[in-house]
Amino acid sequence: MKGILREIGMIARALDSISNIEFKEYDLTKGQYLYLVRICENPGIIQEKVAEMIKVDRTTASRAIKKLEINGFIEKKEDNHNKKIKKLFPTEKGKNIYPFIIRENDYSNKVALSGFSENEVETIYNLLQRVRENVEKDWEFVKKGNKREY
Repeated sequence: MKGILREIGMIARALDSISNIEFKEYDLTKGQYLYLVRICENPGIIQEKVAEMIKVDRTTASRAIKKLEINGFIEKKEDNHNKKIKKLFPTEKGKNIYPFIIRENDYSNKVALSGFSENEVETIYNLLQRVRENVEKDWEFVKKGNKREY
């Protein structure tokens, strides 16, 4: 089997590194932009859902969300019906940086997919969705404390 996951990993790390460098001037570091995008696109989302969307554990999500809150990108608000639930919302500062993050993402997509036909792009997208769905099953299994059989 070819090193497909290595290739995916290298692509992901390179793009993440680029984003972290470019967003540093906005005080967004170590992948925090991923959380901010999900919160901007889903105002009122809870922390657990953000972690699930990004595929990270609760502790990692909690740390990143806390930094976003400290730096004024997001705010937590109590749920009207259940005071234990904290909903996440972008602040004005968060909303203002969001279009820049999206422009960077669109540019990175354009660069990554240059030279591919529309059909090839659609095929890549569909195949990667299937790969993600396969991996998600294991992620859910391991996240619940189970061990995979190699």
